[in-house]
Amino acid sequence: MRILIADDHAIVRKGLIQILNEIPDQFNIEEASNGWEAIEKVKKTAYSVILLDISMPGMNGLDVLKQLKIENPNLPVLVLSMHPEEQYAVRILKAGAAGYLTKESAPAELVKALQLVARGKSYISPTVAEQLVLNLNGSNEDFVHSRLSDREFQVLCMIASGHSMKQIATELSLSVKTVSTYRARILEKMSMKNNAEIISYAIKNELLV
Repeated sequence: MRILIADDHAIVRKGLIQILNEIPDQFNIEEASNGWEAIEKVKKTAYSVILLDISMPGMNGLDVLKQLKIENPNLPVLVLSMHPEEQYAVRILKAGAAGYLTKESAPAELVKALQLVARGKSYISPTVAEQLVLNLNGSNEDFVHSRLSDREFQVLCMIASGHSMKQIATELSLSVKTVSTYRARILEKMSMKNNAEIISYAIKNELLV
């Protein structure tokens, strides 16, 4: 099984490689330190599964996921993130991921998830399954940020992390005016008045990247 691990932290990549190498003769593992590198490697090499971190500098993991699905719609992508399942999983699965795992998951769970998605199946934990049911029933009102589009959600996280409008515009290849428009929509949809409230909300709900 040829695996590409895309994570900007070298220590995390090495740790994952060590875990997977404990199962002999099953995984052929390559690495990418950022989203752009992952996309370029996918263009040149056929992988069984991409193991993708969602919080990477330069190109957000959600954008990487969407681009990977454009390059190869049938390529399974398993997202491995530090963020709680309740916060990100449904949005990630809707974007095309085959599964979502937190970095607190047990090594055996990671191996199980990789094996499942490599066979064309999905990996969904009981927590994520519950969130999906609530979402389908229109009853998932626990998180106000679920009302945001993917781009609005991305801008919210970047504002909460201390990025200026200009920094966000540069990183997302948008104009400052467009970013300001997204910010206005975020404030309106979430009934907030300023960045301080955005930051407070993000800290409370563990959305900081």
